[in-house]
Amino acid sequence: MRQQSTRLLASVAMTAILAAGLGGCQTMSDITGSISPKSSASAETDSRQAVDVTGERYRADPKNAEAALAYGQALRASGQRSQAAAVLEQATIAHPGDKALLAGYGRALADNGNFQQAFDVLNRAHSPDNPDWRLLSVQGTTLDQLGRHDEARRYYESALKIVPGEPSVLSNLGLSYVLSKNLPKAEEALRQAYASGRADARVRQNLALVIGLQGRFAEAEQIVRADLPADEAAANVAYLKQMLNRKDDPRLGNAGKMPVASLNRPE
Repeated sequence: MRQQSTRLLASVAMTAILAAGLGGCQTMSDITGSISPKSSASAETDSRQAVDVTGERYRADPKNAEAALAYGQALRASGQRSQAAAVLEQATIAHPGDKALLAGYGRALADNGNFQQAFDVLNRAHSPDNPDWRLLSVQGTTLDQLGRHDEARRYYESALKIVPGEPSVLSNLGLSYVLSKNLPKAEEALRQAYASGRADARVRQNLALVIGLQGRFAEAEQIVRADLPADEAAANVAYLKQMLNRKDDPRLGNAGKMPVASLNRPE
């Protein structure tokens, strides 16, 4: 049971928490307040409205770089990832030197699982003499998705030289260690992120799950409860217990593998 629970947590961790590093501020990409599976109807409505508004502007002037970028970002936020990549690809063809479009296109490619292509495109979105820490972090996530964990960590370390202590980068670094099954190092990085006054709820979630993966479930629950209203804390703890108690999950696939989705990618 303990082994099954740990494997399930690994699945949930990789499909839910490797999420926030592509291009501005969050996207392995995007988790908000808690680990409970709540959905926000108002957020979905806002997302649809953003797609409608930016889409109308884009269709009125498809060659406009700002309109294409805004539409692509709205499509990504609404989950229309393939369409976002298609819009941004055409925009980069029309504006091959536009680094903002390249960054957006690279993020969209990563959303779609085209990790090597995303890495290559993101290389063109900034330069060694003027690096963007957000893009360095996203590139790290693409390398992690490709199984190149040592390389990925070099990108996170480069980002941290620009923004020491940045919790989103530390969170990605921690998750990189999760992927290579070095849970103590993962916890170390995530605790640094958690200690930051700028850490958001995703960092708490990541840390709690990594601690849970090590079998310290009571401590994981305590972290999940921290600083949350009573009703939200209860929902989070209930969901964590549900994950720990569930015996089977079709997402697990090969028991020897740790499923991966996407890492922390800033928008």
